[in-house]
Amino acid sequence: MKITIIGSLGNVSRPLAATLINKGHQVTLITQDAHKAEQIAAMGAVAAVGSVTDSTFLTTAFTGADAAYTMIPPLAAAENYYGEVAAIATGYRQALAAAGVKYVVNLSSIGAEQPSGNGLSSAFYQVEDILNQLPDTPIVHLRAGMFYTNFYGNLEMILQQQIVGNNFPGDIPLGLVHPHDIADTAAALLAAPVFTGKSFRYITSDEQTGAGIADIFSRVTGQPVSWVPFPDEALQQGAMQNGFSAHMASLLMQVGVSIREGRLFTAYEKNKEIAGRRKFDAFAAEMMKAVVNS
Repeated sequence: MKITIIGSLGNVSRPLAATLINKGHQVTLITQDAHKAEQIAAMGAVAAVGSVTDSTFLTTAFTGADAAYTMIPPLAAAENYYGEVAAIATGYRQALAAAGVKYVVNLSSIGAEQPSGNGLSSAFYQVEDILNQLPDTPIVHLRAGMFYTNFYGNLEMILQQQIVGNNFPGDIPLGLVHPHDIADTAAALLAAPVFTGKSFRYITSDEQTGAGIADIFSRVTGQPVSWVPFPDEALQQGAMQNGFSAHMASLLMQVGVSIREGRLFTAYEKNKEIAGRRKFDAFAAEMMKAVVNS
């Protein structure tokens, strides 16, 4: 099959492309960074270099594809996140329709069932709704949990201050996912597409509380690590120091508010299936091993 993937060499897209190539499929990887074209070619994929906001480019990249994997790229500096996300999703819909792509697997998020109230996650309500307007295209939306890889952003706190945290208490169960488990699920769907209609699937690899995450980091670092519930303002300021716009930092903070107020995981709890095989304790150990060896 011919499969086009959005996401360049990201945490999901790279292993997804590698798996599909190993299965003998022809893969085109869309990237906005021309410097990555050589790495993509070395994998055995075709690099399509252009912007995900350019519907004409996307139509060309999708043309000839039997199936596609779509995702919204990081928009840390956005000043109107919901609007920018809706515009990108609309461009995807137009390009997929014009190119005649037969099947789509789309990366969504836990919390996407609510059009508001879940911060960053609620933007994916629009993505699902917009793509579902493709009349005859079967689509599966993968409503992913919180990425394991987000904890790389906590490394300095873990190693230097022996704390890890967010703006919610440490006793709330969290649906977490390894990006490679998303890639495995997407690869299985795209390699032999038999799905019909419009559907969603929750994808998680593990469930942990914040306190449980701190305990795991205590074991893998050999130091006592504590979970700290940060004030909303502190979380926002930290996000801005790490390159988020004030707007995006506010939406990130709202995700934590949704968690502590019991909204974000409500629909997930009714539909969950912890299908991923990579558990958080193994990931944490690998993460620390990589730091030591770097």
